[in-house]
Amino acid sequence: MSPPDPSPSFSWNAADYHKSSPAQQQWAKELIAKLGLVGNERVLDIGCGDGKITAEIACNLPGGAVTGVDSSPDMIRFACDHYPHKEYRNLSFMQADARALPFSGEFDIIFSNAALHWIPDHTPVLAGIAKSLRPKGRLLVQMGGKGNAEKILGVLDLLLEQPEWRQYFSGFSFNFGFFSDTEYRRKLVESGFEPSRVELIGKDMTYVSRQDFAGWIRTTWLPWMAQVPENRRSEFIGAIMDEYLKDYPADADGTIHISMVRLEAEAKKTSVMPVRRSFPAGNFFAALTAAPIGVAIAKNVSHVPGASA
Repeated sequence: MSPPDPSPSFSWNAADYHKSSPAQQQWAKELIAKLGLVGNERVLDIGCGDGKITAEIACNLPGGAVTGVDSSPDMIRFACDHYPHKEYRNLSFMQADARALPFSGEFDIIFSNAALHWIPDHTPVLAGIAKSLRPKGRLLVQMGGKGNAEKILGVLDLLLEQPEWRQYFSGFSFNFGFFSDTEYRRKLVESGFEPSRVELIGKDMTYVSRQDFAGWIRTTWLPWMAQVPENRRSEFIGAIMDEYLKDYPADADGTIHISMVRLEAEAKKTSVMPVRRSFPAGNFFAALTAAPIGVAIAKNVSHVPGASA
């Protein structure tokens, strides 16, 4: 699934990503199994990418429907072409930014896999999710968490110190939203959710060949790829793999391992949104006696048609 909007300066190759994302697809299947679908729900898939996971969700909703959103127009075109509405009557796609979801009170469940870590600030994301959910709706999301891809990102940092590659990264900065479970639980509560489970889960991502390893880097490391001249990108990918495999060699059968950490969260929308209140310094009594305040979430507003490391 493509990230919601890592940068406006590069685009996603949906067909290439479709062939190079087996790990993300496997994690998504595991996550779908945790949804506990009855079959009549309305589901939103944020960061739907090429659409294959959204289509799998649709197969589990004989009496419901799923909408996939992604910020990449290429991904949405690919999804619409490969999973047309005439064949998948309960499936639709639209281009949308996860930070500005154009929905209100439409969905029972919001799902996202391997996408939201591309957004460093989740305040607008979670506000949009809360607004998009029906009363007592729920979310189930998985993304990169604190410590995700730490080893290979460390190798990349060292590689970028070499003059050969440093020349292309002057002033470059890119930050993932890799949160700890404690941080994200707090964000959920502050955004009007009641978390039932927030945890970091270790994953062993494997590739059976250098070619497959290169495909993952080529199709998902776009912030870095965009900095390197096109005629040197294959060389840059090769240098990343060489440096990584020096420290973390492949198994005897050639299998390459990359340690990943996923943040997985389940939560239910509460009936009120919390409002933060501040009190003058030292006014401890006022803070203790202040009555709780909440703001009702808008609901039943009509649909407005219109995202690994």
